[in-house]
Amino acid sequence: MAVSAVLNGSNSSVRISEETQRRIRKAATELNYRPNIAARALVNRRMNTIGTFIVVEGNELNHYFLEVFNGIIEGTTKFKQNVTVFTLETWSDAKAQLERAFDGRIDGMILIAPVITNEFSKGLDPNMPCVSLHANADIDGLVNLESDEEKGAYDMVKLLTEKGHRRIMHFSGPRGLIGVERRITGYRRALKEAGVEPDEELLKSMAYSDIEARDVMKNWLRDNPRDALPDAIFCANDSMALGCIEALAAKDIRVPEDISVCGFDDTLVARVTVPTLTTVRQPLREMGMEAVSILMSQIDEKDDDEQGKSRTIVYPTEIVERKSVGERE
Repeated sequence: MAVSAVLNGSNSSVRISEETQRRIRKAATELNYRPNIAARALVNRRMNTIGTFIVVEGNELNHYFLEVFNGIIEGTTKFKQNVTVFTLETWSDAKAQLERAFDGRIDGMILIAPVITNEFSKGLDPNMPCVSLHANADIDGLVNLESDEEKGAYDMVKLLTEKGHRRIMHFSGPRGLIGVERRITGYRRALKEAGVEPDEELLKSMAYSDIEARDVMKNWLRDNPRDALPDAIFCANDSMALGCIEALAAKDIRVPEDISVCGFDDTLVARVTVPTLTTVRQPLREMGMEAVSILMSQIDEKDDDEQGKSRTIVYPTEIVERKSVGERE
C-alpha cells in the first residue's frame, strides 16, 4: 500500500515517512518503474484528458482550427492535461462519435464551431463538462465562446469605404450559419452608412475554402469585363482571400494597385500571403486557452452558480492593416 501511495498517487490514509518515500522512489528509479496510468485513473476517477471535436472537410488545412488548437494546447499544457482529437465528416454524424467519448476516456470536451441541431443536442451527456467555440445555437448548460463577427465585418467594410472603395464584393461562407449571417449583416450595415446600396450581385456564398474562392473568382473574371472589376473584395476568412489573390494574379490583376482584398481571422495565411493580408483579427488562440480554463473549472467542480448555466462570452475583434488594401482614387 505504501508503494502504491508513493508511486501511483493513490489517496491512502497510511502515513509514510519521508525516508521511506525516498527509498521507494530510489528503488523505482533503479528498476525503471513507470506508474500505471490506467490504474491511477481508476483511483482518481480522472483521465486527465480533454476531447476536442472538429469537422474535417476535404483535403484543405483548416487554419481556423489550427489557431484555436494552438490555444488549447497551451491551456492543456498549463493544466497538465492530455488532448484527444475526434475528427468528424459532418456535425450531423457526430452522435456516434460523441457516444464513443462518453466511455470514460475523457474528462470533458471542447466543440469547435459545432453546427448544433436537436438531434445533436440529444446526443450530449449532461454529466460531461463541455465548452464550445462559435456554436450556431445555445444548449442548456453549455458555455459558448465567440467573437463579435458582425462588428468585425462592419469595421472592415467601413475601413474600405473610408479609403474610397464603393463597389465592395463579399465572399461569404455557407448561408444559414449564424457567423456567416452576422458578417453579412455587418457588411451591409457599413455600406449603407457610407451611402452605398448593397448590390446582391456582389455577394457570393461558398464554403470556407481557398480552392472554392479561387474557382469563384476565376469564373467571375471569365464572365465579366475587366472594367467591371469591383473596388475591393472582403472575404469571410483568410484562406478565401488567398484564393482570390491567386485567381487575380493569374490574370495579371495587381493587389492592392488594381483591387483591394481583405480577409477575416488573422491566421498564419494572412501573415505569409503576398502581399500580406489586411484582415479582421479574432483572438482564436486566446479563446482556445480560455475554453480549457473554463472546462477545467467545470471538471474540478469549482463553478459558481452561474458558471454551469448556458452563457455566451463574446470577444472583441480588431482590424489588422497590412499590404493588401490600398486607397481608391
